[in-house]
Amino acid sequence: MSVHRTIKAAWLCLVCLCVSLQAEASGYDFRPLDAAIEKAVRDSVFPGAGIAVICRDQVVYRKAFGRMTYDSESRRVDTETVYDLASLTKAVATTSIIMQLAERDSLSLGAPVCRYLPDFERNGKEKVTIENLLRHNSGLRAHTWFAKTCRTPDEVYTSVYNDTLINPPNTTTVYSDLGFILLGRIIETITGKSLSSNFHERFALPLGMNTTMFNPPQSLIWHIAPVEKDRDWPLATPRPLVHDQNAALLGGAAGHAGLYSTTGDLVLFTRMMMSGGKLDNKTFVEENTIRKFLSHPEGLRALGWDVRSPGGSSSAGTLFSIASYGHLGYTGTSIWIDPTRNLAVIFLCNRVYPTSENIKIRKFRPLLHDTVVKCLDLQ
Repeated sequence: MSVHRTIKAAWLCLVCLCVSLQAEASGYDFRPLDAAIEKAVRDSVFPGAGIAVICRDQVVYRKAFGRMTYDSESRRVDTETVYDLASLTKAVATTSIIMQLAERDSLSLGAPVCRYLPDFERNGKEKVTIENLLRHNSGLRAHTWFAKTCRTPDEVYTSVYNDTLINPPNTTTVYSDLGFILLGRIIETITGKSLSSNFHERFALPLGMNTTMFNPPQSLIWHIAPVEKDRDWPLATPRPLVHDQNAALLGGAAGHAGLYSTTGDLVLFTRMMMSGGKLDNKTFVEENTIRKFLSHPEGLRALGWDVRSPGGSSSAGTLFSIASYGHLGYTGTSIWIDPTRNLAVIFLCNRVYPTSENIKIRKFRPLLHDTVVKCLDLQ
């Protein structure tokens, strides 16, 4: 083993020891949580994962498990491993920027989408509002494989503009990537800046989220957990790294997917949300705005966020309160926040490696969140 690798291995051991000592010092017994995640790795739910638990504004647990891939020689993940957030992009980046624009009168939630994107009015979509896009009740279809017909970002947007609704607005909730693709485009239209620049300037930089970004540079590749390989990329040009093919067609940065991050960076974002839009004496979003975005009529989603369903199954498990809100990412990522318990769980993994046909995480997510609540004795 090289001297460099020996030093790095020793450093990782020290990091893990410090995290373990921090958990012990918190007074909580997280051994059941360790065991649950270790078993998930053994059962090939995912090759590796990172988790952070925030309770009463303190990080009481932050740890990494497993390896980058299922190969026993693969590099172990650590607390600084970077993950493709997939649809967590919707909540962390797109919705947060929309919150700021709505506060500053640049955007009206009740306005029709065609006010900002005139071509969207085609084929009977003139009554679809910004709020409809955020609540996923616009009537747009859930998903389209744009690679079958599109080769440029403009062709993707034109395809959405030309589409017809599958339901009238405000009648049915259908979780839609298309709506958030449009929201990303609206942000760029209003501000005159890219979605990536907007997020970096408004949130990542001032929050200190140094490894949260769209289109991470080659220098970070070593730290990024691998995902499923795209064998159907339609273009001759190099494919952006992001797992989601539609986001790749849009240049790697889109309103519905494309953001990368670590558990540590997401702790900063999540603490800001839990503190009413403030962190370290900086106000990112007004508390009333967060309250407005998290409000939801019965049976509907919040604005840009999912909410804990009153009955049936939830990825947040059975012990998070009905006031909880969160979001999932297709690659295996999630954030769930319970304001009643002042609790949040950030979980990142690459369950789509080597194939997205692995859906074992569906059973694991509720178990994870229930185990956290039990370890904290908050049930």
